[in-house]
Amino acid sequence: MLFPADPAVPATFPVERAVESWAQFRHRAPLVHCLTNEVVQSVTANLLLAAGASPAMVVEPQEAAQFSALADALLINLGTLNQARAESMLAAIESANAAGTPWTLDPVGVGALTYRTTFAHQLLALRPAAIRANASEILALCGQPALGRGVDSGDDSLQALPAARELAQQTGAVVAVTGRVDYVTDGQETWAIPGGHPLMTRVVGTGCALSALVAGFCALEGPRRDRVAAACALMARAGERATAQANGPGSVLPRLLDEVYQQMEGGV
Repeated sequence: MLFPADPAVPATFPVERAVESWAQFRHRAPLVHCLTNEVVQSVTANLLLAAGASPAMVVEPQEAAQFSALADALLINLGTLNQARAESMLAAIESANAAGTPWTLDPVGVGALTYRTTFAHQLLALRPAAIRANASEILALCGQPALGRGVDSGDDSLQALPAARELAQQTGAVVAVTGRVDYVTDGQETWAIPGGHPLMTRVVGTGCALSALVAGFCALEGPRRDRVAAACALMARAGERATAQANGPGSVLPRLLDEVYQQMEGGV
């Protein structure tokens, strides 16, 4: 199915809604179970801690299932997928669904590789609460031609918005397609979150860490589209401020952690 160009420019997510979500996140301090990319585990854990959440990464299948029932949210990230990890993911998702724990899918690298693409489509049927992906990954999930190369997107986020809306309607998930501008949709209504910076793409793990934030924000009460948009707004604002102070990729991550912390401690 081919998706037409989006005729309308979505409204920008209001700052006051982001601030309300950030305050609720600080109060809740969600426990986020991350079955994530081995390359980015440290970045993901540190960013969740900076935001005030509690990260955990339990990967053995029996323990993953047990822990997902105890956690407030679950992240499934396909970055370093293998059969053993897929088994843990399926066990964790089954347990999370039974316990009513929301889970978020980050379909890293789908489209170019058959195994992970097939597995990602299997996971879509298990009703994720949210999907966070770049434009090329969203297009690939919908069977559209995409220009992705590994984890890098060659497509624009606005170009992928019609596919993101369709994906949200098909799965019931809130879909965040991220890029220079992030778009968050529930299939009917869409928020735009500006503020990205190209330097963020020169540091490993920022997208995967955002997916962990999205998972944590899905644990909050209230409209899920707003909560996912607030996670994207937090990363966009912190990233914008961090890159403005950084001399290059090597100084982005520590500044990003500081900016996330400052933002969540009440800075606007």
